[in-house]
Amino acid sequence: MKILRALTLLAFAFTLSACADGARELRKPVEPIGNFKMGHGIVVAPNIVKGPASRDASDEEWIETLDAAIEERFRRYQGDNFYHLGISIEGYVLAQPGIPLVFSPKSVLIVNVTVFEDATGQKLNEEAEQLTALEAPSAETVIGSGVTQSKEEQMRNLSANIALVIENWMRRQQREEGWFGGPDAGRPIVPDAEEAAEAEAAEAQPAASTPGSASVFDPTLEPEITTPGG
Repeated sequence: MKILRALTLLAFAFTLSACADGARELRKPVEPIGNFKMGHGIVVAPNIVKGPASRDASDEEWIETLDAAIEERFRRYQGDNFYHLGISIEGYVLAQPGIPLVFSPKSVLIVNVTVFEDATGQKLNEEAEQLTALEAPSAETVIGSGVTQSKEEQMRNLSANIALVIENWMRRQQREEGWFGGPDAGRPIVPDAEEAAEAEAAEAQPAASTPGSASVFDPTLEPEITTPGG
């Protein structure tokens, strides 16, 4: 089975590129993903595969934990158009306590993702995109998260990381495939330097006087006095 093979290779590989820390990255300022605004985020686990040397976790536990991570990350974006995320949990490894520094399996989460446009009901990607998240490097995971973290902590961390992986993939699709309005969608319109200078100069100038705009009362003019019969 492909998923089981992938989980085995990822969990026991000694040289892997580090996965970003999704929870820590949430503290950065929010930058729009074009015109993206999440409508529904649906998480399912119809055929989940548990990898080797993994702790047990139920489908319901995974769905609840990943759904919370998806909501936390993607509800921040308030674009003009709704899109829906369909996420299927395919496989996982939750590292068990091993022999530190010698045999410490890594925690892994694999999902399939499909994005739907609400206005048209169409899929943006016809085939689901398979994405993988690893545990982020930290003082706790150097000797293996199975030794230092509970199952719940591992699941929360992996879910936050895969949510970030999904976002990074969506941003790449925005740049390369024009998703969510394309690369420039959602960015504030900034006038160029020349336009900005002209606008500033115009605001600084006093309003020009126009004929007939003088005050009705002018103390330098003597009033005309008329007498009866004059």
